[in-house]
Amino acid sequence: MDAAVGPGSSSPFYANEEVRPGLRVAFTAASAGNLALHVGDEPEGVRDNRRRLERAMGITASSLRFMSQTHSDRIAVVGSGGVTAAPDADGMVSPRGADPLAVLVADCVPIVLADAGIAEGGTGATAVVHAGRAGVSNGVVANAVRVLQSQGATDLAAWIGPSVCGSCYEVPEAMMLGIARDIPAAASRTPSGTTALDLPAAVRRQLALSGVMAGEVHGAGSLCTLENPALFSHRREPGAGRIAGLVWRT
Repeated sequence: MDAAVGPGSSSPFYANEEVRPGLRVAFTAASAGNLALHVGDEPEGVRDNRRRLERAMGITASSLRFMSQTHSDRIAVVGSGGVTAAPDADGMVSPRGADPLAVLVADCVPIVLADAGIAEGGTGATAVVHAGRAGVSNGVVANAVRVLQSQGATDLAAWIGPSVCGSCYEVPEAMMLGIARDIPAAASRTPSGTTALDLPAAVRRQLALSGVMAGEVHGAGSLCTLENPALFSHRREPGAGRIAGLVWRT
């Protein structure tokens, strides 16, 4: 994904591109402000950040859908109709792509999925997924693909956004080995040789096992949230804000 629409210090976007006809995928930068209501910021300030983001996306005010994320494997199917409550889930599916969707992270892996548009013979379905260590272990990515396929999607593509990289996510050896037994791609090492987890590689492998290829994301600087000060990182700054992975049809 080329950072084609203005990413930089004055833009809310780390990357933003039309990836298919009428389909945009974007990931925000810290310049968008904190977009999460659960990290201690004043709620009205967060809502102001969300309103500014909606304007930058060119979508209707208050139409961007968020989740209440709890590291579960739950996938919510949402639809248009003015419902504003955030579902208790770590994945959302819009069966025809009518709802702009957001997933919030600050080191976990944000994933966007989309079927081909209706004009291209697809359903137009879109989805976002939040996959941290727990989500990778409990299969939230495969669950999202299954829900999309149950809605008729057959031509899925995915985009993996900024997250902590495999060289930076140091974890105890027992934790790494426990996850790598089922997902070998998750095993990694830091530059100093200590054990680590490569969650983006694990997610890419899980997508491939579900028959979905992940497209490239090229944004403003490193994809690693810990290394890139233009992104929020909970590991670098506990209590940091959250960036968003976004998908919407124009």
